[in-house]
Amino acid sequence: MIILIKTLLVNITILFSFTFNANIFFPFQLRQQLQLKQKISYGFIGSLGALFCMFYPIETLGATHFDLRMIAIMITTIYGGVISGSMVLLVVCITRYFIGGPYVIIGLAVSIIAFATALVFRKALLRTRHKLLVSVLILTIYSVIYITIIFFTVTMLNLSFYIIYFGTFYITFISLVLIIEKLIKTNAQIEEMVYLDKLNMVGQMAASIAHEIRNPLSTVRGFIQHLSEGTKDQEFKRFSPLILEELDRTNKIITDYLNITKPDKFHLSSINLSRVIQSSVDLLRPFAAYSNTSILFEAENDYHIQGDEHHLKQAIMNVIKNGIESTENERGTVTIDIQSGSTSDTLEILISDDGTGMTPEQLSKIGLPFYTTKTKGTGLGSMVTNKIIREMHGKIEYESQLDKGTVVRITLPLHEDGEKADS
Repeated sequence: MIILIKTLLVNITILFSFTFNANIFFPFQLRQQLQLKQKISYGFIGSLGALFCMFYPIETLGATHFDLRMIAIMITTIYGGVISGSMVLLVVCITRYFIGGPYVIIGLAVSIIAFATALVFRKALLRTRHKLLVSVLILTIYSVIYITIIFFTVTMLNLSFYIIYFGTFYITFISLVLIIEKLIKTNAQIEEMVYLDKLNMVGQMAASIAHEIRNPLSTVRGFIQHLSEGTKDQEFKRFSPLILEELDRTNKIITDYLNITKPDKFHLSSINLSRVIQSSVDLLRPFAAYSNTSILFEAENDYHIQGDEHHLKQAIMNVIKNGIESTENERGTVTIDIQSGSTSDTLEILISDDGTGMTPEQLSKIGLPFYTTKTKGTGLGSMVTNKIIREMHGKIEYESQLDKGTVVRITLPLHEDGEKADS
């Protein structure tokens, strides 16, 4: 009994260690589209974890080979995907085959079933808010199959083995799921801190130079405008509107910088979210029609949130406008939906388009200073939008696939007295 527990504790330590190591190399992220090198890396780390578990099996059960390699298969498949899980499964099956023994077929079968079970329930676990409940459901289904197989094929096992082994199996799997979910939240908080630090850097720079640049720009604009009215130089008259336009664009960029460092005062109150979105959609419909893009939004209910109506409209219009521009003059669609948030006191606004989308590298840089995917953009629109949402105690997340489109998820707090009212 003690040897059995000691062996399982070694397996648990191995799995926990490799989980934290995986997070060091490629931090776990929420709704992240993994690149191929990340999938391969997760598969490699998961394979090592499974192999080390197989190096320390329970040695008091004759020719059997019990360990916790199935957990490595399931966790890697759930959080790494099909490629990562397949790598671990392949390594485990090859190793178990060469270990041999009378129970090799059973060992291969329970490993393959672990991979299949994780694959079937992967999306359900990743998308649910009830991680603990779904984890227990997955383990229960797998354990019933696993116990049924070994009950009729490995007859030397007693009740204490089933209790200790499968109890450890449950605790380890659920603990790893909860740890990874906690790491995801911690990584998001770290990214938030880094992002805010970059915003602060841009703010300090903007505050120090904006006013100094604005004064000579105003003077130059005034002289250009005055000279263009009295000059007989046709070339100057021809190009002066372009010069004025570029000066105005420069002035707008400076204004955007100032909005980042010193935004207008926020007045948080209960606002009708459906009405704000509808107003934003109505204002942008002419621009969408010109770009051959449709905007779809239907509010079945009135949702009341805590926020600032003026700034929220600015943020939503920025996101919708980006979605319209991403269609690149092809007939596109921007869809806006409102749904319940991950907690009972929040709402989510989903703004999706079927435009060009972004690569994972581009997606990771959205909202950073000076970064934009547009040929004539500054990246300040996304920065201002992100700052507005954060000022209203919300959060904004981006999901995108190249040539498939982008989804922007804005989470905002519900107003205390007005969660949802019939329209």
